[in-house]
Order: sequence, then C-alpha cells, then structure tokens
Amino acid sequence: MHNNVDKLFQSLWNNYLEVTPSAVKVHELLGSTQKDDVINDHIALRTFNLEKVGLEKLAAHFIAVGYKECGEYHFEAKKLYAKHYEHSDPTKPKVFISELLVEKCSDTVQAAVKDMVAKIDEHAITADNFLYSGTHWQVSHDTYKALLAESEYAAWMAAWGYRANHFTVSINYLNNFTTIDAVNQNLKNAGFELNTAGGEVKGSPEVLLEQSSTLADHHPVQFSDGEFKIPSCFYEFALRYAKPDGELYTGFVAASADKIFESTNAR
Repeated sequence: MHNNVDKLFQSLWNNYLEVTPSAVKVHELLGSTQKDDVINDHIALRTFNLEKVGLEKLAAHFIAVGYKECGEYHFEAKKLYAKHYEHSDPTKPKVFISELLVEKCSDTVQAAVKDMVAKIDEHAITADNFLYSGTHWQVSHDTYKALLAESEYAAWMAAWGYRANHFTVSINYLNNFTTIDAVNQNLKNAGFELNTAGGEVKGSPEVLLEQSSTLADHHPVQFSDGEFKIPSCFYEFALRYAKPDGELYTGFVAASADKIFESTNAR
C-alpha cells in the first residue's frame, strides 16, 4: 500500500486521464491563469460487496495514508451501499467508495461478478497499485450488455475494474466562478453534455451541497470478442455550503449521489 497520500492521488489521476481525456479540457475551461485553483473535492471508487474485494479492502489503502471513515449511504434501487472518508488534513480530497450488493442481484449478475472476482490474485488487493489496476479479468461484450440490462454499475465494473470513477472540481476554490450554474453554462458552451438525471443541479443550498457532472467520455475497451467504445469516467463539480457553525459541510447527500451514478449510463 502507498505511504504517501499525494503519490496515491497522482497515480489515480494519471490512470483516470488515460480514459477521460476531456478532463484536461475541463481544467482549461475552469481554471484561472494561475491554474492552481482547480482543487479536487473528492474521488469515487466502485467495487463489489464480496469479502475478497469489499469496500473495506479499498478503504484500507486510504486509511493507511491518514483517512478515516465519516459517513454511510444506502441506495436501495441501485442495490448499492457506500461510505465516505476524510483525511486529517482537510485540504486532501474526500473519498467516496461504493459497493454493489451482489446477493440482491439476479443469478446471472451474481455468477458473472463472482467469476470476475475469482480471477483477482489475493496479493494484488494489497499492492500499491490496486486502486488503479483496472480489470483483472476479460469479459465478452455480450456479457457486458447482459450486465448493463440489469445493473449499469456492474457493467461499468466489468469493463473498467479498479480506477477512480470520477474526480470532482471544488467550485468553492475557483477564482473565475462562484455558482454551479455558471460552471454548468461554461461547460455547455464548450460542447460538454451534462448529466440531467434529477436535473442538471443535484442538491441545493438547503442540503448544503450542490453537484453536477459531465456525461462520461466514450473510450474503447478490448473485450474478449472485440473492441467497443463505451462510457468510461466523468468529471463532477461540487459547491459546498457552510453549516450553522460556519464550517463547510463535508458530507454527501444520498439523493444527489444516486443521480450522479447515472453519469456513466450508456446512451
């Protein structure tokens, strides 16, 4: 496991850029001339709730570099459970880790997931690079489509494996923008498509968090039966509001996160 938080996030970022080239353009659009105001609010990772690769196994990599568990979230319709983690240094990005509740899925999905996880070497899970190691298996495009019919989340994992599903620009730190609407408009003017599930802006000042996101880039994946372009990763934007004590809210809003998951939906 990593012992340096910055190296861990740099590796996650480099891996994310490989399949999300639009992220560079986002930085150019939103950053000021100094380019030091595009600050990462949080990243998200996905996994399955099987003991071998459960949420806690991913979290251990972050706990090793100073993170602690801070909140839990339930997404019953999507059959997901999640926790978020924060570093003792508040300038470090927050981490949102979710897992698919495999036992709640159909026999078809359960069999496919268990087959994929069985192919992961036990030692790989504690290795430095596990969080950005991608897939440890290869599935057919037909299997991907079968998973997609039931769980977009499972299909995305089958194709992309272990990597940051998204990074998030903190609007609070931007020099050129103060509202989420201004950020969204700038992105749309530049040709980005936004996730409109639940509205372009998820959340509100009342729940202390507003979020929006681009739709995932399309990137080629080498399946066992050929190469196909499918949704990869996306960029999120978050504006946090102060709690009554004056401190910025650092948690997440389940109803909003539920819709953010749909940024990787096939379209």
